[in-house]
Amino acid sequence: QVQLVESGGGLVQAGGSLRLSCAASGRLFNLIDVGWYRQAPGKDREWIALVNRDDRPTYLDSMKGRFILSRDGAKNTVYLQMNRVEPEDTAFYYCSARVWELRINTYWGQGTQVTVST
Repeated sequence: QVQLVESGGGLVQAGGSLRLSCAASGRLFNLIDVGWYRQAPGKDREWIALVNRDDRPTYLDSMKGRFILSRDGAKNTVYLQMNRVEPEDTAFYYCSARVWELRINTYWGQGTQVTVST
């Protein structure tokens, strides 16, 4: 079992920055990757980025250059640095972890709300 807790969401002005955190705990030794998703009202959940166990990040093309992933292995925490935020970034942000446990299991956090004001 893996537990994920997101934090860092809130209200931010357009053009500003925000850093989201995803703290993982539990059985992480077979962790495959940690990803970030978001879901805006009335829209499907959208994948944003992920970082694998080798610390290699992959981003949705439209996020490249604005959103940056980093990982603190000692704290088992993945960060999503959001820069130059736009009102369209308003959404509930979730992190997920894929873990090999005789099969690939995906765990989700409870999410954190990001609201970008104009």
